[in-house]
Amino acid sequence: MTHRRSLGGVISAHVVAVCLYGLITCAVASAEPLVYLTVKSLPMPVTPELHAQILRYYHVERWRVGTIARQLQVHHGTVERVLHQAGLPRIGNVRACRIDPYLPFILETLKKFPTLTASRLYVMTCERGYLGGPNHFRHLVSHHRPRPAAEAYLRLVTLVGEQGQVDWAHFGHMQIGKARRPLMAFVMVLSWSRRIFLRFCLDARMESFLRGHVQAFEAWGGLPRVLLYDNLKSAVLERQGSAIRFSPTLLDFAGHYRFEPRPVAVARGNEKGRVERSIRYIRDNFFAARTFSSVEDLNDQAQAWCLGQADARLCPQDKTLTVGQAFAQEKPSLLALPVNPYTVEERLEVKVGKTPYVRFDLNDYTVPHTAVRRVLTVLANEKTLRIVDGQVVLACHVRSYDRDQQVEQPAHIRDLVERKAHASAQRGMSRLSQAAPASQQLLERAGARGENLGSITMSLLRLVDRYGAAQVQIAILAALARGVPHPNAGYVWR
Repeated sequence: MTHRRSLGGVISAHVVAVCLYGLITCAVASAEPLVYLTVKSLPMPVTPELHAQILRYYHVERWRVGTIARQLQVHHGTVERVLHQAGLPRIGNVRACRIDPYLPFILETLKKFPTLTASRLYVMTCERGYLGGPNHFRHLVSHHRPRPAAEAYLRLVTLVGEQGQVDWAHFGHMQIGKARRPLMAFVMVLSWSRRIFLRFCLDARMESFLRGHVQAFEAWGGLPRVLLYDNLKSAVLERQGSAIRFSPTLLDFAGHYRFEPRPVAVARGNEKGRVERSIRYIRDNFFAARTFSSVEDLNDQAQAWCLGQADARLCPQDKTLTVGQAFAQEKPSLLALPVNPYTVEERLEVKVGKTPYVRFDLNDYTVPHTAVRRVLTVLANEKTLRIVDGQVVLACHVRSYDRDQQVEQPAHIRDLVERKAHASAQRGMSRLSQAAPASQQLLERAGARGENLGSITMSLLRLVDRYGAAQVQIAILAALARGVPHPNAGYVWR
């Protein structure tokens, strides 16, 4: 009688729970017709009362797992989890398993080859007579595979002004015109004060890497004695055990600023955990849901964030100080900057063809027409680009991060046009095609009708100068639609 009354109370309690789940299911289904929830899909909370009831029915009443699950209206996996967590021995006879005769072989093989895949081990066991299926075999092997022992780490303590940590972080891509550029973040952290320097750029080249160092040193007014790197190509060209071949450019840079570059061990990110955690902090507290119009705008926001929110957090090294206060104490211990900063420029030798343009970073830049068919040198920084011939500067341009653009100086083209007067018409057509792409089709149709292409080109260019490229493009499309390929096609200019 006592057993029936207790069982009835349990069933009634869980019937109420099922009803509540049913109400939740109906409410969700009415709000979202495409979402269907059932009692099995909702996780059953294991309350202390339910935990005690499962253990009592299993060990005192000798109920099976399936019986407990049906009577308590819970999933059998919930019952098995409670019994497993209790750590009590199973009662009753344990059913023999097909894999039991092969366990010594499996354990011995896994001891020799801990990373051997279950698929390969299954084939080896089948060759010795095992008849079970592969899926259940993988499940059983997972319980017997040796687990690596948990590794303990020492807490790293650094001296004031002694160490900094450096790394790149990828933050997706940025569309600039027709170019899709990677958005990279250069991050440097002072290990003692946790002061963060953050700078975004559109590539991860060596020049951007060194430029980030220079900007960080100037922002801090000094630099630490040691900088830690992982094994990125900007720092380490080759590594065989303890034998390390550094990048010669980085070594020259380190010699200029008198710091020691030190790579961490392979696959030991914990050795530079301060910069790794700082990158995670940047992703969660700065970059998430942030809007910006350009890289310059993003860097302005990053600088304000580093000096504001990032500096206002507590310093992990000394909880009585903020990061900003800790940096004020660390700054006198930093190495002084050299008198002359390190010059960081991208340097590339380019060959000029028969047209007065050089190709650099997906774009074309003009040079004087006298420099064609020669090898020149491009020197570029973040904003400007110089084209030199030895010590002579031939051209200076604003750097473009778009692609397939013709960055021109009017004087270069004007000199060439004056030298080759017959190039004027071709130059006009090239300019017109860039301003109004539909003009190519209009000129083709006009040529088929025997029209004067030079006159049409000059008329359209005058319209571009007067009304703008967008209006001329609309007018050309209207003329083509009417089948009259001529500037005087009756378009009403406003």
